Amino acid sequence: MDYISLFGIALGLSMDAFAVSITNGATNRRVNPRFAIKLALSFGFFQAFMPMLGWMVGKAGASIIEAVDHWIALLLLSYLGIKMIIESNKEPADKEVPPEQTDIRFRTLLILSIATSIDALVTGILLPSAVGASTVVLMLVSVGIIGMVTFLLSFIGVYIGKNFGRLLSTKAELFGGVVLTGIGVKIFIEHMFK
Repeated sequence: MDYISLFGIALGLSMDAFAVSITNGATNRRVNPRFAIKLALSFGFFQAFMPMLGWMVGKAGASIIEAVDHWIALLLLSYLGIKMIIESNKEPADKEVPPEQTDIRFRTLLILSIATSIDALVTGILLPSAVGASTVVLMLVSVGIIGMVTFLLSFIGVYIGKNFGRLLSTKAELFGGVVLTGIGVKIFIEHMFK
């Protein structure tokens, strides 16, 4: 098995989750290890699950997935990003933030996890030939490495965002919204013009 290629693929797949983790670290008021682990586990799980699912679907479903994955990522990330941009323009008095808003909502975390891992679904179809994962065990090792790399980068990203967010605390939510929308547009453009 080609571990160098596998780590390269894992890093490439985890970059969107890393960027979203930085954004969440910057925009959440209470960033602690529990928050960082929850985010990293969700992103890591989906980055590992999606290639496995893609591998199981096989080449028969590749064209269907490739036809819609960029649209799904664009819509989900743009929705969340635009919502954050709108929230950032409200006066603090207009923002009624209950205590549970200092954490990330399950629905939001699920949407972010799916949107940032949708590319991994297609990658799973090509992964066995790209890294030499010719058996189920090697495929499990491959997706495990992808999940672990994503987990580590996402965990680190939350704390990078936390420290960066302090520097631009008044504009962190606006910045986060722009980043999320930008990632959605980037995924869309990459798929439309590849």
